[in-house]
Amino acid sequence: MTCFMCKGMLEKSTTTYMTECNGCYIIIKNVPCKKCTQCGEEYLNGATLKKIETITANLKSLLTEVAIVDYTKAA
Repeated sequence: MTCFMCKGMLEKSTTTYMTECNGCYIIIKNVPCKKCTQCGEEYLNGATLKKIETITANLKSLLTEVAIVDYTKAA
């Protein structure tokens, strides 16, 4: 698979996913992704995005101001 932005090669990697929910920030570490070796663009697949949705839905009732979660432990 090649990068949509620059046509560089993609390799397996991990990233940190950040989102905002009701004025609170959720940071999910160690999220699996494909990352371009040339420009650094990151791609998440559908299954990973579905798990991220589940993680954020589960955290909504627990949120304070910032939540930091390890994807490998929460998925």
